[in-house]
Amino acid sequence: MRKRKPYGEVYALGQHISMSAHKARRVIDQIRGRSYEETLMILELMPYRACYPIFKLVYSAAANASHNMGFNEASLVISKAEVNEGTTVKKLKPRARGRSYPIRRPSCHIRIVLQDTSLDEEYFFSLKKEEEWVKKNKYKNMTYHDMYNSGGLWDKK
Repeated sequence: MRKRKPYGEVYALGQHISMSAHKARRVIDQIRGRSYEETLMILELMPYRACYPIFKLVYSAAANASHNMGFNEASLVISKAEVNEGTTVKKLKPRARGRSYPIRRPSCHIRIVLQDTSLDEEYFFSLKKEEEWVKKNKYKNMTYHDMYNSGGLWDKK
């Protein structure tokens, strides 16, 4: 049985990107929790090779959000960003005196999850309305309890 996704989340997945997961994580850690527009600016200015595929993934996730779900790009936030190790291609390079030298080409899988914050604002607005209603009607439903005559609760000396 598959876990259901919350309504306000959209993701993009990039698989078999030819770079080390450690190098991609260095960039991903900088953008986690930031807004969509701020993330694009950061990724354009960072000098790492991992920035370009991550930039494409963030852009793709935002396109998924606006096209498939109808979200506004200005209210998107990167809620999750994870990098997992992919397959490693192993080759042998010929060296001097008939020896061979192993070469490993690592790859990684990157997943970017965007969340719409405008849905959260609507949710908190409804909670605030409910809270105001409770404040208004709190004295109507409250019963009085006397803590000094409640069966010896404060009896210790």
